[in-house]
Amino acid sequence: MLIKYLGRREYQQTWDAMQVFTNERTAQTADEIWLVEHPPVFTQGQAGKSEHLLTLSDIPVVQSDRGGQITYHGPGQLVAYPLLDLRRLKLGVRDLVTILEQSLIWLLATYGIEAYAKADAPGVYVGERKVASLGLRVRRGCSFHGLALNIDMDLTPFTQINPCGYAGMAMTDMTRELGQAPDMAEVQRRWVEGFVQNLGDKTGIIPTIRS
Repeated sequence: MLIKYLGRREYQQTWDAMQVFTNERTAQTADEIWLVEHPPVFTQGQAGKSEHLLTLSDIPVVQSDRGGQITYHGPGQLVAYPLLDLRRLKLGVRDLVTILEQSLIWLLATYGIEAYAKADAPGVYVGERKVASLGLRVRRGCSFHGLALNIDMDLTPFTQINPCGYAGMAMTDMTRELGQAPDMAEVQRRWVEGFVQNLGDKTGIIPTIRS
């Protein structure tokens, strides 16, 4: 499994690259995880409803092909895109969602933040506040898109939308929960560790990691 640290990159550019990778991969292609931050952007899921965008602003809105409704990406947010051959791993979409949620819960626990998942609202929560969102797409048995974990960011743009389609959803980030900003690179490292651990627990396969 190849881990790619992409730094800050435009959402559209990254989405285009994910589609190319997924369309061109073969049964022998190694799985990849892309870790990235995006400049400010709203993304609307494939079945998303326009009424969940409450206020127009200079933040662009991109109509995406992932699942879910509308969310916000911006600096200080860890976005992880697991590009996995689910058939090869013998995983269903629900399995992958659970692995992603559990990896986030494990990560947050290492910082002393108690978090949990909701069966009826994918994502990860601290109390009634949402700290991470999920949105996936599967094509030819392979996944793309992924998760967004709020680490140390301006949460104001979330007030311009109904996050993930839920009116009044309160958002938070790790900085607000901890009282200080964690290091992005360390959060990335711990999340990869948690993801690989949970993937291995589910599949019995511990991938070799390279970056």
